[in-house]
Amino acid sequence: MKPLEGIRILDFSRVLAGPMATQILAELGAEVTKIERPGTGDESRLFEPRLPGGESAYFFAFNRAKRSMTLNLKSEEGQEIAARLTEGHDVVVENFLPGEMDRFNLGYETLSGRNPGLIYVSNTGFGQTGPYRLRNGYDTIFQALSGIMHLTGHPDAPPAKSGIPVSDITSGLWMAIAILTGLVGRARTGKGCHVDLSMMDVQTSLLALAAARLFALDEDVERSGTEHPGRVPSAAFQCADGSWLHISGSDQHWHDICTVLGLDDLLVDEALQKNAARVAARDRVMARMRQAIASRDRAPLAEALRSRAVPAGEVNTVRETLNDPHSVARGLVGTFDHPAEGTVRALRTPLRFAGYDDPAIGCPPPLGGDTAAVLAGELDIPAETIERLRNEGVI
Repeated sequence: MKPLEGIRILDFSRVLAGPMATQILAELGAEVTKIERPGTGDESRLFEPRLPGGESAYFFAFNRAKRSMTLNLKSEEGQEIAARLTEGHDVVVENFLPGEMDRFNLGYETLSGRNPGLIYVSNTGFGQTGPYRLRNGYDTIFQALSGIMHLTGHPDAPPAKSGIPVSDITSGLWMAIAILTGLVGRARTGKGCHVDLSMMDVQTSLLALAAARLFALDEDVERSGTEHPGRVPSAAFQCADGSWLHISGSDQHWHDICTVLGLDDLLVDEALQKNAARVAARDRVMARMRQAIASRDRAPLAEALRSRAVPAGEVNTVRETLNDPHSVARGLVGTFDHPAEGTVRALRTPLRFAGYDDPAIGCPPPLGGDTAAVLAGELDIPAETIERLRNEGVI
């Protein structure tokens, strides 16, 4: 048994944040029905990269283990079908601009009247209130506005985006948290709720440490590359073989770092035993470390540091990470079988349980593949009506 079996989610969201959240919950056992536009579906079905059979690997990454139902929410009949479906679901997820679901007669006030226990999550760029509420936005826009882009990169280089869509992904995680929190609250009170989840709010919340420096020191943090603004050493260093090694040490590691690197002059400097002094002498310490590490090959140096419990990690490529012995041992890469693409590799949902079945990698649904089954099985709509709805473009 999986922990979320019996939970039913109706997912109106598209592209990344919402689909990521519902995929996590689907692989944890929830039944997720994805509502898509007839004909085209979620726009990410057309995104690159493509698999050999033509399917979108982007779509596959965030839509596993779901059902797909097509429904034209601009039609009154489509709206009523959607509203009827919500009566039998625990959760609704949507990421339209504020007010759009109300225009479809599918807003929280309307649907909660039909299902008072409904957990309704509205994921928007800027929230339901505020001067930016009707703005559109993408992941990189939120990285820019939130300060994340300003903080990313090297001091002598322009701002940089994160190497992953961090705004979308963290918003997806917070959406999953919101849904689970709403379900726990309903179990205690019997009441549903409306969650206003702003991607901009999520990104701003990620500034916790940068904000702490601003609040404590009135210091607006600048880009620092791989270095930590409050800890020395904590940075990536280039080795003799051209590869990079990240070392992050605290006071208890300093003696061993100096010993492994042969930095006797730094080791005997009593002041440098404390991090505050090393931060003050950052340029001197970092220059000596770079010089010492530049003469050492990465693999033996990393092992020498780790043998003394110094935190050190190779700066890996994606391929190296997925082929790493630890990743393999933990089973982080698995597969699913798809009717058009055959066996497809995928990253597992990273939870392991004792007492429940672990999440298994599901297969992404074909567009509208479950429409007829949902209409007939859940709403008792006869076959001839389903055919009419299809001919009229409602489904």
